[in-house]
Amino acid sequence: MATVAPLDLVTGAFSYSGSYIAKRLLDGGHQVRTLSFHPDRPHPLRGCIEALPYRFDDPEALARSLAGVATLYNTYWVRFDHGQTSFDQTIERSRALFGAAQRAGVQRIVHLSITNPSTSSPLPYFRGKALVENALADAGVPYSIVRPTWIFGGDRDVLVNNIAWILRHMPVFAVPGSGAYKVQPVHVEDLATICTNGDRLGDKPVVDAAGPETMRFDELVALIRTAVRARAPIVHVPAPVMALAARALGVLLHDVIITPDEIDGLMAGLLVSAQPPLGEIAFSEWLHGNGGSVGRTYANELRRHFAPGA
Repeated sequence: MATVAPLDLVTGAFSYSGSYIAKRLLDGGHQVRTLSFHPDRPHPLRGCIEALPYRFDDPEALARSLAGVATLYNTYWVRFDHGQTSFDQTIERSRALFGAAQRAGVQRIVHLSITNPSTSSPLPYFRGKALVENALADAGVPYSIVRPTWIFGGDRDVLVNNIAWILRHMPVFAVPGSGAYKVQPVHVEDLATICTNGDRLGDKPVVDAAGPETMRFDELVALIRTAVRARAPIVHVPAPVMALAARALGVLLHDVIITPDEIDGLMAGLLVSAQPPLGEIAFSEWLHGNGGSVGRTYANELRRHFAPGA
């Protein structure tokens, strides 16, 4: 008798981290379903995945979309408030998603969070991530929480790609503050492996997903500058000046480059893990092999997520 492949659901399987998780599951013989705000979006995985729209407007329809699912891999989140999209809305929708999973009989939830979340954080991103973790713990479904640091790599990378693009095209590159605060990038393929590999998750409800290298932020920028053979000087500016410069560049590019809260989180060293690293792909080695291509085109966050028909 033929064995039926397990059915898993990955939210945002046509987006960045979700697409790598979905591909690993497909390669492992799993059936994959996704929930998306753009279920008809063209994507290389489009023909391999059942795509359904999010139904946050209808709790029962949302639960039906999770019927038969063994594991829910949840990547649903927003980077910043924009238009009618907000952190508060996303927290409530995450709670609704977990409740729907419980009613649908989902066996397990693997949830992507962020390193160092805290309900007492003054930063809405990190505070919101902590509140969603609490909602998951109260949902009554077995779960694992994966907390990535700074995700890089792949063809939909935004942060590293756009640092490289700015270094290639702007006369200077501004670093907020001293630049001495640490970052610990994790490759998106390592993240997908950690999420889908039970041995990596173990029996811990919470694990960090961090790469093998920790470095100062200004060292990371310098590595990228060397890799892309740019000559823009790296200048240090106060955080408020950096926020103003980023906003001005964002107006020119019709995008959000980096928010003041993101600058504060970066400078607070929140993108570093205190756990032994589970990622294996070193940022410096990846950059050495990809310096010729990274940052050739600009990755527009607003156009990618908020433009009609994006």
